[in-house]
Amino acid sequence: MPENYLFEYAVIRVVPHVEREEFLNVGIVMYCAKLKFLKTKFELREERLRVLCDNMDFNELRNHTTSFEKICKGGDDAGPIGRLSMAERFRWLTATRSTVLQTSKVHPGLCQDADEMLERLFVQMV
Repeated sequence: MPENYLFEYAVIRVVPHVEREEFLNVGIVMYCAKLKFLKTKFELREERLRVLCDNMDFNELRNHTTSFEKICKGGDDAGPIGRLSMAERFRWLTATRSTVLQTSKVHPGLCQDADEMLERLFVQMV
């Protein structure tokens, strides 16, 4: 019987006007220590985001999502945060912040295949 692995995930959302607390889910970040897995998946649908904010800077937003991807991969390309352990990088990415790109609270689960679970969460939440 295949083994189940504990994982954690957070939904990534765009919050154009922090004071209004309106957001749109645009991605997932998922971490599984046993599988040494830390990945994110995004989809920025400009037409949907323009409903919340018609003057959003999509280049800046793409830069933020690219930073998330680099930090997940780790290494010198991701700056000082990229040199942290995988668990520390996940905690940094999911820390509470009041910026345009935020994450939900962290949720746990069990999976057998981390890539498959990331895709499933993405389809369900985004």
